[in-house]
Order: sequence, then structure tokens, then C-alpha cells
Amino acid sequence: AITPVHTAFARDPRFTFILLRENVGKRKAQIAAIRRSSGDLVLNVDSDTILAPDVVVKLALKMQDPAIGAAMGQLAASNRHETWLTRLIDMEYWLACNEERAAQARFGAVMCCCGPCAMYRRTALTMLLDQYETQMFRGKRSDFGEDRHLTILMLKAGFRTEYVPTAIAATVVPNKLRPYLRQQLRWARSTFRDTLLAMNLLPGLDRFLTLDVIGQNLGPLLLALSVLTGLAQFALTGTVPWWTCLMIASMTMIRCSVAAVRARQFRFIGFSLHTFINIFFLLPLKAYAL
Repeated sequence: AITPVHTAFARDPRFTFILLRENVGKRKAQIAAIRRSSGDLVLNVDSDTILAPDVVVKLALKMQDPAIGAAMGQLAASNRHETWLTRLIDMEYWLACNEERAAQARFGAVMCCCGPCAMYRRTALTMLLDQYETQMFRGKRSDFGEDRHLTILMLKAGFRTEYVPTAIAATVVPNKLRPYLRQQLRWARSTFRDTLLAMNLLPGLDRFLTLDVIGQNLGPLLLALSVLTGLAQFALTGTVPWWTCLMIASMTMIRCSVAAVRARQFRFIGFSLHTFINIFFLLPLKAYAL
């Protein structure tokens, strides 16, 4: 698949191809390209991602502010109509971008500029490359969570990170549960690890971001506690924990209804089905990741 593309563009002076001898992972591939780059801005795009024609312009306009070190676009699932799971993931991406990232950007610090579509200031990157390349955790070289760690390094260096909702990138998402859970396991490990690394960063950022980080980590714990107490009530007394069920159901419907109104798309009511995946699969997986 790569050979005809390489053949077509290799003679064009605007393009430089770096063919590594072996698969050394995303981080080292990024570093090899960044060290060879010369432009003011570096755009990172995953290989399974298609950009809208105006993405580069919209991200570059946002990066005109020298205080901004990185900016990400809005992600959508290119294979959204493939299965029931891809439909749910597409809605999950919309919520992650237009609720979580949009709120963080309002207070000056998107906590993770996602890899499928993120633009960086090259001068900032070159300052941080050594730290990025040599990241260790518990005595081992880190080989996951590149996007979140690079964003944290940007924030620690004093740069702002931004979200541009009109810069649309469509990426391939898992269409079956097993690869989806493997992906979520990697992301959960990265979140826990880099949240730990970002704790000393939070006092210098807006107070909302401290609340946001605490909520993201405490929320699943409280949900897990609710589920466990409900199961304990059922096991010990034989009675159905209706209040627990009602609370989880009502919070789910409120969230989905707000998203449906904001997106002006009724399909977000269907995102309530994701609650079952969250309770029965993602909560145990996050506990394992931790």
C-alpha cells in the first residue's frame, strides 16, 4: 500500500520521506521526523486518519498566538456506520472533543492533544524532545501514551494547548469489542500514569482543570462503588437496588439529552447504551489498568 504512494511523491521536492529500517514505535518515528523538519509548525496525523481540506489552515490560524504550543482538531469515526460499536464510539469522540476538550481549552489547557490530528510549535517540540524520548516509568522505558505525555510536557514548559472544533479529522475506530477494550486499556494506563505526572502542574493552571482532573479519576471510582454496593445489596438481601439503578439511569439520560440538544442530533439518546459497556467492561478494565 505504501510503495505506490512513495513512488508517486518521492521525486516531488516538497516531500521528504523517512523510511526507518524497522518498526521502532510511534514515538521514535515522530522524533525522527521532527528532527528533520524545518517549518514553524509540525502536524501529526495518524496513518488511518483523513483530514478535511481546511484542517491545516484552521489549526495554523489558531497557532498564530505564540503562547500556544499545540492545538488539536475534532475527531470523528470514518467508519461510523459499520457496526453498533462504531456508532457509539463516534458519539463518544464527539463528547470527548466537544464537552471535555472544549471545556479544558476554555481554561487554557487541553490535557491531551489527540494523535490523529494535532499541530505543534516546532521550537517548543525541539526543547522537549529529549524528555519525550527518554520517558521512564517504574524503571522501564515508556512505549505508550505518547499524545498525553507530549501534551503534559508542553503545559509544563509554559505553553497553552488548544482545541479547534471546526478542524475535522476522521479516523478509523475499532469495530469489535475486543480491539476496542485493548485500545481503552492502553488509554487508561496512560491516563493514570500521566495524571500522576501532571499533579504538580495543576496549581499553576486554572482551578477548573484541577476539578476536571479530579472528576475524571474520581467519577469512575464513585460509579464502581455504586455498582458494588448495589450488587452487595442484591446478594445479601435479595432485593433489587432500585435507587442505584434509577440514579445511574437518570444521570445517563440527562447527559445524553444535553448532548442531543447541543449537537442537534437525536442519535445521542442512543449513547445511553454505552453505560452498559462502561459498567460491565470499562470499569473492571480501568481497575486492571490502575
